[in-house]
Formats: sequence, C-alpha cells, structure tokens
Amino acid sequence: MKFNNAQFIKSCEEPNAFPQYNYPEFAFFGRSNTGKSSLINMILGTKNLVKTGSKPGVTRLINFFTTDDPLSFADMPGFGYAKVPLDVKKKFMPMIKSYAQNRKNLKLAFLLIDIRRIPGDFENEIIGLLDGLKIPVAIVLTKCDKLSANKRIESVKKISLSMGLDRDSFFFSSAHTGEGKKELRSIIKSRAAVITES
Repeated sequence: MKFNNAQFIKSCEEPNAFPQYNYPEFAFFGRSNTGKSSLINMILGTKNLVKTGSKPGVTRLINFFTTDDPLSFADMPGFGYAKVPLDVKKKFMPMIKSYAQNRKNLKLAFLLIDIRRIPGDFENEIIGLLDGLKIPVAIVLTKCDKLSANKRIESVKKISLSMGLDRDSFFFSSAHTGEGKKELRSIIKSRAAVITES
C-alpha cells in the first residue's frame, strides 16, 4: 500500500449521508487541538488535504477521505474546545456515537491524545463506546516533539496511570518530525490486509 492519490470525498453529519463503499475505514478521534488533521496529512503523505485551522475546534462534521489502495479515512469532530458554541458541542457525541454504531466498514479507530495533556472523561467515553462495539482502538500520543526526552517519560507515566495502561499500549507521533508515520502506516496496512484476506 502506497497511500497514493488521497482525496477528500465529503463532509457528513448523518449516517444516511455517509459515503457508500466497502473500503476498510480508519477513523481518527480526539479532542480539539490534538493535531488530528496534521497527523492524517502525515499518514497520507500530503500537506494540506485535511484542513488544519488556526483555531481549534474547526472540524465540526465527519470528513471522509480515500486513497487508491483503496482505503477510507474519517476525521471526526474535535471535541472539548471551549469556544465552540454549546449547541454545536451537543451534537458532537451523538454524531460520533451514530458513526461508530452504523459504520460497518470501520476496522480501526485511532484515539489521539496530546502527550502534554492528561486524558479525561471524553477519552474514557470514546474507549468505552468503541470497546462496547468491539472496534479495536490504537491510542496515539501526539505532538511528541514538544517535550524533551525526560519530560516525555514523565508525561507518559502520568497518562499511563490515568488510563490504567502500560507504556506499550501507546503509539508516539509528531507531524512536525514525522515520528510515528511508519508505525501508523504499518498498523493500517496490517488491519486492511486482514480484512482483504478474510
């Protein structure tokens, strides 16, 4: 898989508007300002396909992208940014739940967490939702270039304790340095291969 010719398909809010294809799909969940758009651009080998806004909370719909492989990628609404209007915020979790419950070709969910932040109720709710639907989750710690080696170790310990997971449960990434690109592409390829062969 080469992730060639990545392209934007559409933005959606309701399941009946989701693109209808059976490509293995990979969804990206995370709070606003965790770097979802930058990470997807890194994985797809593009710079500006997924829009990165100067203001957090820009993604308010589910955005779908495909590659020639064929694969599908879904960028979920960024959750938790204070300046997003309350009426918009209230739509986010029902939209996310509806997506997860109805998207039969969803093969893996990436939950992004800024390595400098301690996860909270949102992350726990997402993991609980996906676990209940038997959708595998890969937890990605983003913006790893922002911390020194010692600070990274310290932060990972705090995140591990808060989530009850060990260090091996996480992937590490930085859209700025390219860290994690190879590993994340590899897990996508392996999950897609399993689906193709089954």
